[in-house]
Amino acid sequence: QVQLVESGGGLVQAGDSLRLSCAASGRTFSSYAMGWFRQAPGKEREFVAAITRNTGSTYYADSVKGRFTISRDNAKNTVYLQMNSLKPEDTAVYYCAAAPRRGPVTGDGGYTYWGQGTQVTVSS
Repeated sequence: QVQLVESGGGLVQAGDSLRLSCAASGRTFSSYAMGWFRQAPGKEREFVAAITRNTGSTYYADSVKGRFTISRDNAKNTVYLQMNSLKPEDTAVYYCAAAPRRGPVTGDGGYTYWGQGTQVTVSS
């Protein structure tokens, strides 16, 4: 029912910044909690950040807290991930996801829609 398309990935140096965008289809974007996940080669997918539907409360993995900021623009059906002070260990494919129902947002269980991912590579 929902399509998600990530953009904004690329190759940057350690310490640089990058902003990822996730555009969602449909008219019910504001009804979804949104999250960002990432997966590095040979590793499991991990939670990065999430923003809730009603209050816009945000949640972050400890590894990115203080460096990354998630936000949403419901009028544009878009969620963003501002990434500052990037580190080589941030290198991964980043996915956005949508959760249409209430529930936990810091794990992947509640997310039913996923984008195709965008590559972020941070060199040292």
